[in-house]
Amino acid sequence: MAGKVFVTGGSGFVGSAVIDELLTRGYDVVALANQRNLDARGGAVRVVTGGLFDDRALDEGVGGCDAVIHLVGIIMERPRRGITFERIHFEGTKSVVHATLRNGVKRYVHMSALGVRHDAVSTYHKTKFAAEQYVRASGLDWTILRPGLIHGPKGDFLRMEAAWARHKAPPFLFMPYFGAGLFGRRGAGMLQPVYVGDVARAFVDALEKPKTVGEVYPLGGPDCVTWPQLHRLVAESVVGKRRRVLAIPAWYAKFVTHVAPASLLPFNRDQVIMSQEDNTCDLAKFKDAFGWEPQPFEPTLKRYARQL
Repeated sequence: MAGKVFVTGGSGFVGSAVIDELLTRGYDVVALANQRNLDARGGAVRVVTGGLFDDRALDEGVGGCDAVIHLVGIIMERPRRGITFERIHFEGTKSVVHATLRNGVKRYVHMSALGVRHDAVSTYHKTKFAAEQYVRASGLDWTILRPGLIHGPKGDFLRMEAAWARHKAPPFLFMPYFGAGLFGRRGAGMLQPVYVGDVARAFVDALEKPKTVGEVYPLGGPDCVTWPQLHRLVAESVVGKRRRVLAIPAWYAKFVTHVAPASLLPFNRDQVIMSQEDNTCDLAKFKDAFGWEPQPFEPTLKRYARQL
């Protein structure tokens, strides 16, 4: 189904991979960017400058397209700059959905997140769920993908992991995670890392599979790991040896988010909350609809470790 696709978040980690996948399959790509900082791939991508709430830019980008892929999301809020989960996840989605409808485009593929549900605890998940509900009621031919922890050489998370492994980022002497219990020794949620290339493949596959319309697909890799296991796998892949892994009590981390300025912290309350929940899924529905399984974590990580 080659055609023209409008992509939001095209300059981001996942967006860049999605654009590459679209171009590989022969699609024309129009991408939204706040500034002209998006790689136009030698002119193969038409870049529209503007934000999620710029109707002019959205109409310019969506008009004449066959489908919209909405990827924009945040993990850290910056309230003084108007960057909140509510505004970006929910209000931003509303704005893109309205532009899609306004320009007569029916096909819409939406980036959500693993763990999204009606009784979510974190504001991150609550606003992602509200966005999903809006998409469901839109009348569009929608598909929603819910990836778990996305990894790849250009992602901020794996770069941070690599810096910890090299003792080049605080706390320097160990690789931290948030643990339950008084001293943080009662563990945390399980993870199911999924490779960014597989996420991109899934988004473009969804465009080409009519049976995915009106469906929600959780998406993770085939491997479930604990936070300490993830840290050790990264350390062994990046520096060739294990590093010390220590838990920071989750209760203490939450307390710090209430008393310290958010701008001084490398994490927020929502991240602490979500770290205590399993971020895993059953891949059966995805494999049945898409016909393939995402790549395992460790061998994929080792292929790109030198790029970190």
